[in-house]
Amino acid sequence: MPAYHSALPHPDARVINGIPLVPLVTKVRGPAPYADPSLTYDAISEAIDLFRPNSMFKNFEIKGNGDRLLIYAILFISQCLSKLRANTSVAEATKSLHSLAVTNVVIPADPSFPLQQMYPPVADRGEADQLRQYLSQLRQEIVLRLIATVYVADGQPSQFPSKWWLSFQKRHFMGKSMK
Repeated sequence: MPAYHSALPHPDARVINGIPLVPLVTKVRGPAPYADPSLTYDAISEAIDLFRPNSMFKNFEIKGNGDRLLIYAILFISQCLSKLRANTSVAEATKSLHSLAVTNVVIPADPSFPLQQMYPPVADRGEADQLRQYLSQLRQEIVLRLIATVYVADGQPSQFPSKWWLSFQKRHFMGKSMK
């Protein structure tokens, strides 16, 4: 069975380091183009939806730049889940994951990125800085939506994370994880 790929079209998006700077439905300030507020499914929603099935795969064939953005988001979601424990409250999770999202934003061009060889190089330092700002905004919005998704029990908000989401803490997409 093949891995799940990005299904969102990104024909007009600017591409830096193989990552399309797609519009995001977000309240977080940053360089990302704002998506139509009536849009209910964007790249972040797709990454959260595809995280669990894709974390089972050890191989992933990139079929487009949308897949590169999906890979980055999945690796970050995995990093976020590794920071949570069964007794982590919503407030603690929000604080620690927000801190994780804004500190040490690694871009795929950095040597510390686990799948650096799957991404083209960045053209110049200005593009690298713009991509770092975009990915910081993406990471902050992922944290907001991930907390809203993970801290739910029986369809109701919960004080503690879902055990079904925490079961994916030790699973790493393609056996890799961001440090």
